[in-house]
This record gives sequence, C-alpha cells and structure tokens, in this order.
Amino acid sequence: MIYKKNYLRINFFLLLGLTLLLYLYGKEWCSNLGIEWAIKYPKHLIFPLKIYISNFVKWLINDAHFIIFSFKDLTRAISWIIERPYQFILSLFAMGFYRGQGQEALLILPALSWTAVITIITSLAIYTKDKALVVLVALSFFYLAVFGQWNSAMITLSSIIIAVPIGVLLGLSLGIASYKSQKIEQFIKPILSLMQTIPVFAYLVPILVMFGFGPVSALIATIIYAMPPMVHTTILALKSVDPQIKDFGLISGCTNRQLMWRVLIPSAKSTIMVGVNQVIMLSFNMVIIASMIGAGGLGYDVLTSLRKLDIGGGFESGLAIVILAVALDRLSQAYVKLRPDSKSKNQNIFKSYKLFFICFGVMIISYLVGFFSELIRNYPGELTVSTSSFWEDSMRHININYYDLLESIKVFLLIFFLMPIKKFFLAIPWPWTVTIITIIAWHYGKFKLSILTFLLLMFIVISGLWTKAMITIYLCGSSVIIACIIGIPLGIFAGLNKKADRVLTAFIDTLQTLPSFVYLIPVVMLFRVGDFTAMIAVVLYALAPAIRYTALGIKNINSELIEASLISGCTERQLLFKVRLPLALPQILLGINQTIMLALSMLVITALVGTRDLGQEVYIALTKADIGRGLVAGLCVAFIAIIADKIIVASSNRLKIKYGL
Repeated sequence: MIYKKNYLRINFFLLLGLTLLLYLYGKEWCSNLGIEWAIKYPKHLIFPLKIYISNFVKWLINDAHFIIFSFKDLTRAISWIIERPYQFILSLFAMGFYRGQGQEALLILPALSWTAVITIITSLAIYTKDKALVVLVALSFFYLAVFGQWNSAMITLSSIIIAVPIGVLLGLSLGIASYKSQKIEQFIKPILSLMQTIPVFAYLVPILVMFGFGPVSALIATIIYAMPPMVHTTILALKSVDPQIKDFGLISGCTNRQLMWRVLIPSAKSTIMVGVNQVIMLSFNMVIIASMIGAGGLGYDVLTSLRKLDIGGGFESGLAIVILAVALDRLSQAYVKLRPDSKSKNQNIFKSYKLFFICFGVMIISYLVGFFSELIRNYPGELTVSTSSFWEDSMRHININYYDLLESIKVFLLIFFLMPIKKFFLAIPWPWTVTIITIIAWHYGKFKLSILTFLLLMFIVISGLWTKAMITIYLCGSSVIIACIIGIPLGIFAGLNKKADRVLTAFIDTLQTLPSFVYLIPVVMLFRVGDFTAMIAVVLYALAPAIRYTALGIKNINSELIEASLISGCTERQLLFKVRLPLALPQILLGINQTIMLALSMLVITALVGTRDLGQEVYIALTKADIGRGLVAGLCVAFIAIIADKIIVASSNRLKIKYGL
C-alpha cells in the first residue's frame, strides 16, 4: 500500500513537471520539431460536421416526406396542437377574446380581471389549509399588480400553464415506458443526459428553423428543456415503490394498466410530484431565454432591459419572475403534501366543491362587472409603484463612489488570476491535454471512462473548436475555484451552525430562483463587459451547490464517529480537518460537480457580455440561424460537462468506498 501511494505520488509530480515544461516551452519545441499542428489543429483536417448537420436539417424541412405527409406538415401540426390551447389561455389571462383580426377585431369578452385571478389563486392556496401559503400567494400576485408587472406576468403565466402540463405528461409517459422496458431506458437515458447538458441556445436554433419565430417555438423549447427531470424522477419513483405493494396488486388480480395507475403511480405520487415541481421551476428558468425566439411577458421585459442596460426595469421584471416562480413552487409543494379529504357520499355538492363555485362565481361576476368598472378589470395605473429609480440611483452611487476600488479588484484578479489560467490552457499542446485528462479518467474510472473521455475530447479537436473549448474551460475553472473558495467555507459554517444554515438556505434558495439573465444586469453596470464580468455572473449563479452540498455532507456525518473522535481527544480543529472534511469530501465533490454544470450553462448566456468561448459560438449560431454551427458548439459544451461529471462522480464513489460510506 505504501509503495502504491509513493508510486502514484511520483507519477503525479512527473506529469505535473512535464505539463509545466510544455506550458513554458511547448510552442517553441513544437515549432522546432515541425509539429505546429500540436498547437493549432490544421484547418484542412477539420471534420465539417456542422455543414452536414445544416444540410440534413435543410433536407428535412424542404424535402423529407413520410408517405402521406411531409416533415413540414408534421411541424405545422405540432404547432397547431400547441397553439390552440395557448391562444385560449393567453386570451383568458392576458389579451381577452376578440372576433376578427387587426383593426377590425371586436372585443367579445375581456381577460380575467386582476381581482378574479388573485381570488382564484388564493382559493387554491386556501384548499391546502396552510395560512402562511395563503398570505404568500395573495401578496405575491398583489405585488405583480401594484408594481405594474401584471400584464407581462399573465403572459408568462399563460406560457407556464401550457408548458408545464405538456412537459409533465410527456415526461411521465417516457418515464413509465422506461420503467416497463429496460431497452427503452438504456436508449433514452443518454439522450436525456445530452438534453440536460447541451446549452439551451444550441437547440433554440433548430427549433427556430423548424417552427419559426414566435411563442409556439418558445413553448416547444421550454418543454424540451423542462421535461428531462420529470422522466428521471418518474423512473426513480416507480423503481422505489416497495416490491410488496406491487406483489399485493398482482395478487389482487390487477391488470398491467390497473397495476400502474391504481397501485404504482399513487404509491410513487410524492416523488413524482417532485418532478412536477422541477418542471415548473425549469420552465420559469427558461422564460427569459425563450423570449429570444418570440416569447413575450416578463422574460422579454428582462431581455429588453439588459439590451438597454436599464438596471431598474431589469430588476423589477426579474424580481417579478422570482415572485411568480416562488408562489407557484410553494403551491405545488403544498399539493404534494396534501392528503385527500374523506367526503361523505350524501354531502351536498355545493359544500363539497365550495371553493370551485366561489372561483367560478368570481370569474363570471368579474366578466360582467368588468364591462362597467375599470377598477375591477384593471389595476389603476396611477396607483402602481416603481423601484426602478431606486436601483438606478443605487448603482450610480456605487459607480461614482467605489469605482476605483472595484476597478482595482478587477485589474488585480485579471492580472494575477484569470490571465495566468487562460495562458496556461492556451499554451499547452492539445495532444498533451487530451493525454492528461484521459489518464485522469483512467485513474478514477478505468478503461471505459478513459475511452469515453478520449473520444469526446477528440470530437472537440476535429471539430476545430479546441481553442474556444480551452477558453470555456478556463472561464468555467476560474469561476468554480472562486465559487468553491466562497461556498465551501460557508457550507461548513452552515453544517455546524443551525442559525447560519437557515440564513444561508434562504440566501441560496433566492439565488437559485433568480433567472440567469438577471445576474448580468448589475454586473455589467459595475464592471462593463469582458471575461471578469462573465466570471462574476457565473460565480453568483453557480455558488448555491457548493454551499448546499458541503452543508449536507457535514450534517450527514454519523454522530457516533464525532463522539468517538472527541473521546479520543481531538481538538475542534483536528475534528474538522481530520474527521468532518474527509468524510464529507464525497458530498463536497458532488457539490463541485453541480457547480461545474451550472457554470457551463451560465457561460453560454455570458456570451452576451463579450466572452470568446463556445458560448459565443452558440450565440452567434442562434443569431444567424446556423443549425450545424450551434449544435456542434453545443455538443462540445455538453461533452466537457459529461467528462467533468463522469470523472468527479467516479472519484466521489471511490472515496465513499474508501471511507465505508
């Protein structure tokens, strides 16, 4: 064992020494040896996959036929199916019902009034019998009216009302099919992993080309983005059902259909509802990005504010998204925990469904009264409140009074932290980088993981995107280092202190509900555009898992081990560094893994502030509707995420085995 440790240590320092030598002299050596291709992959050897993908999609859209219908007919049918209910819900909540088109359109029925919507949503909260939830939901929707965000919020809510049920039904269906057939599960899992790791912008491009610019395309993108967790959760929930319950259903004579819908699904309901909750939150996360291809509402308001650098308007719209998301999130969680009431068969129907009749009555009355009373139909504009000037003044105050301090911090980190990391990754010849990462993969995951890692890295090389991939890794790596330096100590503090845990939990919950675009607005106002701005935005967005997983790892340590360490005479310092941290390390590694995933997803969005990485490549592809370019760059980002995920999970599993966890 001692020999093995020394052997590994010698190999580690040997590889590190060779890497440093190649960093310092790699370009010179490659030039002298005539192997310049090791520094920059030759253009004539780049595999033109993006051209093939673009040509295939063009053929699919223009020429592909399936016996009785074309691919274009299929996309139009899907658009029509989604558009019908969406237009109805949009009319109901935001636009009103019209007859005719354009200037000749006549209003038949107005949209639900703000009073009706608040009453309906509050009634849904009352049904849960949670007084705090009732207050939260009522105040949240009242806030939207008071702060002038009502119309945009109702457009966003309409999209959520359509996207979430479709995402849940598709996810549930695929999850059930995967549970029933191992072959389907093996086929679908890699696809779901790719869907979750490919940047959203990458599949906005084909959706935009296939379905056109508009709210339907935005809804399809939202459904695709939000559906995978529902599939994973459904599979996990059904597999977690006690086998005795399943056996009891079979003994009782249930058919396969009855067994699924009357035994397994009800038994797994609580876990499945967690998936529903995830679909809701991811749909809100998609609100701003979807606005880039035609979705209106709050997401469009945030995007417009970002383009105009209107920090006040952006904050208000972003906060409205968060408030709407939190209200619906808490409401869905309450319905997960809700137990069905036992109703007497002879009970009066009006008593049984009292809330339903109240909601229906309020809706009808608001329609009738709304024709005569503007106050009932629309919240008075003169009574709206705005915090825009407050945010603008606050940011202006910081810029005027703390500009020198902020600039010095920015310059210091750029010169002594960011630029050295960037030079390091760009200076090392790509064959050596591929070799080192493959060796690391072999060390933790042996043959299969090393082969997978090598193939994924070579895909990036032959696609001609190695340099941009290294810039992506540099930005992601530097952001993750900062996030871990901040997050891990805070997680340790939260794991050891209950009050700190409550405060930090509330803080990171807020960070995770904020739309990713919202982080860009204040950061751009304070630091302008560039790599440093991107890094700060990524750190803020990706900080939560580093705190959460570290705190979870510290709290989950067996109390008997802690007591045994104290009896052995450990000081608090020894207890932390010799017992708690080593035992929590597998969980901390999983937190770092999630931090990397969030950092990579945010880097695509930070392309808007001037980065030159794979994220910019995806964004340019979106603006030019270049399907092949966007998908290839998106796959490169996904492959970086997959490599990091596989290696870190493998190392975490090895540590769990080592410590007997």
